Amino acid sequence: MKMISSLKPGKLILALLLIISIPFTGNTQQVPHFSQFMFNPYLYNPAIAGTLNHYQIRGNNRNQWVGINDAPFSVSASVYGPFTKYDMGWGAYITNDVTGPTAKTNFMGTYAYNMMLDESGLRISGGISFGMMLYRLDGTKLSLGEEPDPRYDPAIIQATKTVVSPDASIGFYLYSTSYHVGIAAHQLFGQRLRFYPEPVGTSRLKQHLLLSGGYWVNLNRNMEVETSALLKYMFGSPMQFELNGKYTYIQKGYNVWGGLSLRWKDALSVMVGVTWQKRYLLGYSFDWSLLGIKKYNSGSHEVMFGYNFDKLK
Repeated sequence: MKMISSLKPGKLILALLLIISIPFTGNTQQVPHFSQFMFNPYLYNPAIAGTLNHYQIRGNNRNQWVGINDAPFSVSASVYGPFTKYDMGWGAYITNDVTGPTAKTNFMGTYAYNMMLDESGLRISGGISFGMMLYRLDGTKLSLGEEPDPRYDPAIIQATKTVVSPDASIGFYLYSTSYHVGIAAHQLFGQRLRFYPEPVGTSRLKQHLLLSGGYWVNLNRNMEVETSALLKYMFGSPMQFELNGKYTYIQKGYNVWGGLSLRWKDALSVMVGVTWQKRYLLGYSFDWSLLGIKKYNSGSHEVMFGYNFDKLK
């Protein structure tokens, strides 16, 4: 399908940056991104379900590249926790990731099992998520150009198409009272997305590998420092690396935190938040882009909220 545009150079660059994000090219990450991933690592690794002693609810809302039309937008909602009598856990989550003309929605359920490795408290967990994925392509946001491919009726191309497919992810998680290491694989099936009678481009989702790690230490009874890292790799694409540090000030009825996050060759984030009565969480992050696209947007905003239930174990 030939695409011709009469956009000005600046807008053309922005359009191309958005277009290459759709799965036809397979050159960018296809899983939702959240700067505050350390507050809901379950989204990235199903093995984390059941590793804590209580249930929790988490929600994220991210607006990326504010000021650009059809910029990426991501939301998520999740709940997960342990079984009362067994070293198991379960969870469920919904994510919706919109990038220009495409949108991907996942409905996933999770089962995890964990066990102790030694008397020091070192444990390992394995988990699997399975569910359904809805992938939508809004043809009204695609330009056919002045000379569209004669094989395709414009009325067919410029219509909203939806593909429904099963989806799955798997993960392992090694953790103790002071550190954790995890690995997970997403989009295991590598679904082929067929929107039209004849394929246009590759139209296939790629498998992702995610490596994570973290370490935290209590400086004293009122101060805690945590560092964490996340490495994302999509087959056929460059790796994306994130590193962040968070400082928490602990009081009897509330905790206040602040931190910085660096997404290598992409963005720098600042984070602030509060936990009230060990139950209610509210966090905010702001990203400054480190790429050329920073000239055309006013940054990225993300809000995180959560609720922790009573301890079960």
